[in-house]
Amino acid sequence: QVQLVESGGGSVQAGRSLRLSCTGSGNTNEGYCMAWFRQVPGQGREGVARVFLDGSTMYADSVKGRFTADKDNTKNSVYLQMNSLQPEDTAMYYCASRRTSIARRCTLSSTDYNNWGQGVAVAVSS
Repeated sequence: QVQLVESGGGSVQAGRSLRLSCTGSGNTNEGYCMAWFRQVPGQGREGVARVFLDGSTMYADSVKGRFTADKDNTKNSVYLQMNSLQPEDTAMYYCASRRTSIARRCTLSSTDYNNWGQGVAVAVSS
């Protein structure tokens, strides 16, 4: 399994931006679907965005137009640019990977992923 390490979390005021990074210990482009999830205490992990092998993306409705996911194959990294942050975006954010070459299996469902980073905290104040 590729080890995933997130960074870039922090505390910001509403309306500001953060950029999360997730770096893999190996070549994350070798057949991996990469995704971002978030979780607040007492709730399940919510899929936020995912990037497929070909760079195509998918987003949760709650973040469309505000968040952008992309990847840099040369750095074995994926990113989550979060703009216009709101207090409801406060959560632990996790990077996850799944080895698949089939786009429909590159989902926003946490149960489809078997490899996770340790998470990074994002706090947005009003």
